[in-house]
Amino acid sequence: MPVEIRVPPLGESLVDAVVGQWLKSEGEAVSRGETILELETDKVNLDVTADEDGVLSTIAHQEGDVVTVGEVLGTIAAGAAASNGSSAQAAPAETPAPAPEPVAAAAPAAADSTAAEGPGRAAPAVRRLAEEHNIDLNEVAGSGPGGRVTREDILSIAASRQTEATPLPTAPVAPIPAPAQAKPVAPATPRAEDARGEERIRMNRRRQTIATRLVEAQHNAAMLTTFNEIDMSAVMALRTERKDAFKEKFGVNLGFMSFFTKATVGALKAYPSVNGEIQGNEIVLKKYYDIGIAVGVDDGLVVPVVRDADRKSFAEIEKTIVDLATRARSGELDLSELMGGTFTITNGGIYGSLMSTPILNAPQSGILGMHAIQKRAMVVNDEIVIRPMMYVALSYDHRIVDGSTAVRFLVRIKELIEDPTTLLLEG
Repeated sequence: MPVEIRVPPLGESLVDAVVGQWLKSEGEAVSRGETILELETDKVNLDVTADEDGVLSTIAHQEGDVVTVGEVLGTIAAGAAASNGSSAQAAPAETPAPAPEPVAAAAPAAADSTAAEGPGRAAPAVRRLAEEHNIDLNEVAGSGPGGRVTREDILSIAASRQTEATPLPTAPVAPIPAPAQAKPVAPATPRAEDARGEERIRMNRRRQTIATRLVEAQHNAAMLTTFNEIDMSAVMALRTERKDAFKEKFGVNLGFMSFFTKATVGALKAYPSVNGEIQGNEIVLKKYYDIGIAVGVDDGLVVPVVRDADRKSFAEIEKTIVDLATRARSGELDLSELMGGTFTITNGGIYGSLMSTPILNAPQSGILGMHAIQKRAMVVNDEIVIRPMMYVALSYDHRIVDGSTAVRFLVRIKELIEDPTTLLLEG
């Protein structure tokens, strides 16, 4: 009997998903445990694997279809083998496809499976990008951890191909008739869209969700942003002094995020409304501090949550952030790790941003934006000195957070970062 491929449980609060890329076509051989389909949800992408060896006999839903938990995605003709003899016997009984088709597909399927597990393994978004540029992942030397192929690897190859290729406009095969009075027709040139290039890409579920929620955040909250600047001299000096001992003792680098996470917790304790949210006609003030850390991934942005940040040490915060960010970029986060959160920190400085206005991560009432550190001339004790400065921004919901509260909240973070020893008490 055919084995049905069904939508697996998606996680808390998720009831549907969007069909992503089918990695197998009808008539292709599949192996037990092999990924055959990707599903896109609001937060993470899920791999659907084959439960049995056989042949993918039917595909019930195509890329872009919305499906619900338990819905049938397709069927596998279980027991059909990739060899000539057994495929010829199984195909007439289980699938309308002629026997030679599964036979021809068997060798590539095995190669795909090996590539998926070997050094060339790539995230779903990277595989899609490779297909769009007709790049064979088996021929790409990945620059990511463990030899993983990254988005940059694919774009680099695509750019080099484009540089090498020098297509020239060609004249039409036959001349175009023209009236006797008309001037001679010049050789045809490419149409405008051909010359400039245009590509249409289906918006995946995560990008759709990001777009929807960002618009909702602006429509449903009275969002304002206040700015300040922080002298990073003390933190940078402390990191330089302690980084080697810290790394040797805890096995992780001492970064800026642990300082800002601790400072954020200290400021949230001083100004509780920034750690609250509006539910109906009530204000809910959170007495716990689950800090979301925005992480850029190949196909968007995810915000894994550092739970109970107030109870964690600097080392525990650094280890948690490194772990969450690493698994976010490899698509291995659980949905539970992306849910909740009372406040968010986003660091545009790692991309070179000098100043920006972050958008609220609803239903939260505040988000802190960090930016690039830049040496600037500052006046200290009536003298002009060069200091490493960082602009910081706090976007907040004015319905629950007053302007004076927002300004003082950001000033408190500034004070804690400029005197980091106080973080041991305040954070």
